[in-house]
Amino acid sequence: MILNIASQHLHDNDLSAEGLTAELKIARQSSAEIVMAVRDITVRKKGEDQIQRQLDRLASLRAIDMAIASSLDLKLTLNIVIEQVMKQLDVDAADILLITPQTQVLEFVAGNGFRTSALQQTHLRLGESNAGQAAYERRVISIPDLRSHKTDFLRSLYFAHEDFVTYYAAPLITRGQVKGVLEVFFRSSNTPDSEWLDYFETFAGQAAIAIDNVTLFNDLQRSNDELTIAYNFMIQGWSRALDLRDHKTEGNSRRVTEITVKLARMMGLGEHEIGSLSRGALLHDVGEIGIPDSILFKKGPLTATEWEVMRQHPKYAYDLLYPVPYLHTALDIPYCHHERWDGSGYPRGLRGEEIPLAARIFAIADVFDALTCDRPYRASWSKSKAIEYIYTKTGILFDPQVVKIFQNLDLHSVQSM
Repeated sequence: MILNIASQHLHDNDLSAEGLTAELKIARQSSAEIVMAVRDITVRKKGEDQIQRQLDRLASLRAIDMAIASSLDLKLTLNIVIEQVMKQLDVDAADILLITPQTQVLEFVAGNGFRTSALQQTHLRLGESNAGQAAYERRVISIPDLRSHKTDFLRSLYFAHEDFVTYYAAPLITRGQVKGVLEVFFRSSNTPDSEWLDYFETFAGQAAIAIDNVTLFNDLQRSNDELTIAYNFMIQGWSRALDLRDHKTEGNSRRVTEITVKLARMMGLGEHEIGSLSRGALLHDVGEIGIPDSILFKKGPLTATEWEVMRQHPKYAYDLLYPVPYLHTALDIPYCHHERWDGSGYPRGLRGEEIPLAARIFAIADVFDALTCDRPYRASWSKSKAIEYIYTKTGILFDPQVVKIFQNLDLHSVQSM
């Protein structure tokens, strides 16, 4: 081409040999500049594509991080991991197998891109098949051509319909423990580069973190539940011990707790508040442990001095229970159930809504149960007489709003009443 251009110039302009040489140099230089420019554009475009690919993958990792931080639904998080793996690694299908701690067996929990359900019934022991081998040996397993490789996949008649060719598996490891395996499949022959393999292992690490995060939360939740159950059994034991101390009030704690919980639900309190209220009701008289038997079980009226001692039992209850953080939210009833709406109660003389709501609810249940049970100093009242007494003390001893709710309470449904 360059010679043609030179010949044309020679013919048209009748150039000398020296002129022809100069023209050839100019033509060669222009051609080289064009080639260099094309190469430069190509390199720059490849660089831009690589940067964009890396940005996309970083965005994917960020999406997984956000899923881990914002959700404790493991299946949802792992499905997001699968979605990003397929998108960024350009695979045809992917799944995640988790190790069941009790059996040490790998089981399918999430996947996408499959034509059949062949792999959803996966149950592999560590060291068994490709995924089991990846978990057991803690390394990436690769099979360039599944069709020519002896693999357990071929045992499934359905798996043949998947038409997979290339396979990779990476162990999901966090804090030194293998949590499962990430598997990816190609339906064509594929030989990924080192960058692809790095991202594959990075996604496996993210999946491991997601699994560990949810597992830690579930373990903590289970421990908290077990601790709560243990505390509640202990509280019930304390309550029964208090009742057994005075046979004439046996069952009092259970009855007043049942009435209090029913009233609280009718007033719209949440289950968390009701749980604290229930514990407080069961322990309402725990402070009587500090009262001498000569006063607590006296058959006749108490003297003024004896009353001063008796009125200390809410303070004793507070001092006994406050060191237990779990019972902080249950203190209102043991400490305040003898406060009165008009301020005439004890130990602090609280008035109206200064009295915690739990204590205002419990006060009605406590007085009703006390009036309808025999005491050393008087016989039990009828339910109707006790209810009438509570109505007459509305706005004096009791919160008027709670009394209105009490009017609608079905007392026949309360056990042993």
